[in-house]
Amino acid sequence: MAVDARIDAYIAKSVSFAAPILTHLRAAVHAACPQVEETIRWGMPSFTYNGSILCQMAAFKAHASFGFWQREQATGEAPAKDKDAMGQFGRLTQVGDLPSDAELAAMIERAMAVIDSGVKAPRPIKHPKPPVALPDDLAAALVAMPAAQATYDGFPEGQKREYVEWITDAKRAETRASRIADAVAWMAEGKRRNWKYERC
Repeated sequence: MAVDARIDAYIAKSVSFAAPILTHLRAAVHAACPQVEETIRWGMPSFTYNGSILCQMAAFKAHASFGFWQREQATGEAPAKDKDAMGQFGRLTQVGDLPSDAELAAMIERAMAVIDSGVKAPRPIKHPKPPVALPDDLAAALVAMPAAQATYDGFPEGQKREYVEWITDAKRAETRASRIADAVAWMAEGKRRNWKYERC
């Protein structure tokens, strides 16, 4: 089995609960697809077949994820049960959260067949969203912290929206105030809204 030492290192430094999940997935992919090649793409362990991405896995602080590049074409099912997680299997916290070995093997083989067929995964149609409206309380907090204001101003629209929606989704005034305080502190350090999930 040809392995990439960078994935060994990734698994070794992942949170303890995630290592068995990633090790199990890695072995399952190699068993079902002996021709697979390992690499790192977008900071995540990735498996390629015939020059195309077959699947990827990742570890975060509280969960791991696994997904096929071909998505529903590989799994034969609807998207992830947990829409807030990457991949098709939601937030993985133990090996038992995964499909059986036989089911995984069948999915991997379907994903390989899709790659062999040359069919590309359909891309969702994206409709442009209107510019995000900056709430007055967040605007005031940004003005009071120039470093945070500079970071916010430099964000693309999508990253601005992540912060604004997180704050406006708060149900209580106390929660909203706490989120604004966290947001400006993180932005003062140049951080995006989901910075906690960008690495193990």
